[in-house]
Amino acid sequence: MEKDFIFGIHPIIEAIEAGKVFDKVFLQNGLLGDNIRELKIKLGEAGIKAKYVPVEKLNRLTRKNHQGVCAFLSPVQFYKLEDVIPELFEKGKMPFILMLDHLTDVRNFGAICRTAEIVGVDAIVIPDEGSAPVNSDSIKTSAGALFNVKICKEKNLLKALEFLKLSGIKTVCATEKTDKSIYEEKLALPIAIVLGNEEKGISRDILKNADEKLKLPMYGKTDSLNVSVACGVFLYEVVRQNI
Repeated sequence: MEKDFIFGIHPIIEAIEAGKVFDKVFLQNGLLGDNIRELKIKLGEAGIKAKYVPVEKLNRLTRKNHQGVCAFLSPVQFYKLEDVIPELFEKGKMPFILMLDHLTDVRNFGAICRTAEIVGVDAIVIPDEGSAPVNSDSIKTSAGALFNVKICKEKNLLKALEFLKLSGIKTVCATEKTDKSIYEEKLALPIAIVLGNEEKGISRDILKNADEKLKLPMYGKTDSLNVSVACGVFLYEVVRQNI
């Protein structure tokens, strides 16, 4: 099991008290007792949200005595979008944001983070559930870039999109569900590029509410690009237009 995986009530309480950053915490449904009550209090005080799951889920994570609780630690700090954007504007910087709508493949996520950091993306927005984990594998695939770009975990990506728009940031979806090419649009900063899930793409609500929907022209027989490759093209087009 990965080194960022821990289980058991006391080890997790100790991690909380040590100020560790948690990616995910799983608690067994219906678990009672003083130790569990203490753990829940500690989680609440630290602002850490736990997901309640059946014991079978925990048993799949480890065969050892997990005591009804398992967790994944994050190797990076998470930020709030509502704090990051004002800070960028206060510094006189035009935000360059990347939003990933439930991307699930760790290798894609790591590769995208690597490209994003290289081109100067200020923050990457991901959902707090249903997304590729921020773990040692994604760190490795990103070649360490995840340590150098801010990751914003948001409960509701649609609300995050609306916040970006209200902040004066143009929101652009990279999608095949449009006739408009990326090369037909001005991509001036401040801007947020949105990419979707490897299979389902960008969710309907985000597509509907974004400022623009743009696609990459494709001339061969293959009907789609790998999401990390598409992301690289979009990000570098933003860079090209803003040099």
